[in-house]
Amino acid sequence: QVQLVESGGGLVQAGGSLRLSCAASGRIVSMYRMGWFRQAPGKEREFLGSIIWSGSSTYYADSVKGRFTISKDNAKNTVYLQMNSLKPEDTALYYCAAGLASRTWDYRGQGTQVTVSS
Repeated sequence: QVQLVESGGGLVQAGGSLRLSCAASGRIVSMYRMGWFRQAPGKEREFLGSIIWSGSSTYYADSVKGRFTISKDNAKNTVYLQMNSLKPEDTALYYCAAGLASRTWDYRGQGTQVTVSS
């Protein structure tokens, strides 16, 4: 089992920045990749990006490429999502997920709310 806990959400004005954190615990050695998702009310879940846990390769959805950056600190078992130039349409519940293989997302956290005011 892998446990994931997000933090860092909150209220920010449009154009501002936030950095979300996702702390992992449990069977971390089994993780292949970690990713970030978001879901706004009435909308489908949206994949934002991912990072290979034992490497450094990242992948981003086109919708956030250039504004959002994923990084990690293996020593702290933590993945980050740096979000810049935030827009009201970025308002959503953001959560991280862990995948044990390249095509699966096996665990997810409870999420942290991000609200961007205009």
